[in-house]
Amino acid sequence: MRDPPKLKNVMTPFPYSVDCDAPIEQAVEFMREHKIRHLPVTTKGALTSLVTDRDIKLVLGPDFAYPRDLKVRDAMVKDCYVVDLATPLHTVLRHMAEHRIGSAVVTRRGKLAGVFTSNDACRAFADVLEDIEVIDDEDAA
Repeated sequence: MRDPPKLKNVMTPFPYSVDCDAPIEQAVEFMREHKIRHLPVTTKGALTSLVTDRDIKLVLGPDFAYPRDLKVRDAMVKDCYVVDLATPLHTVLRHMAEHRIGSAVVTRRGKLAGVFTSNDACRAFADVLEDIEVIDDEDAA
């Protein structure tokens, strides 16, 4: 069996980001264009927070009307989960599960390095299960 996966190997590296003062429409279009649901938010190039498609939908309400002055900062998560790249994956997973968090922003030396989402976790867990299945099949032969 191989070693447990590391966060850096299962996260989405080099993520896109959006400025906190950008119009919310810009974030929506960017997320749609790149087929992503989690977008790090920056202020003058520094990581500030995270905005998700769910957060945007909550701010826009059921009619998805865009107030002219709505900015990314109006929808972004106030206290997003930020972890260092060296954080053990099991620590990140446990925290996300206990706090019902769908993603973590990953930094390296304080700079944006990636995003780790529940989809990334599912993909990594599936890989681990496939490895276990292969080992079981080899033992049975």
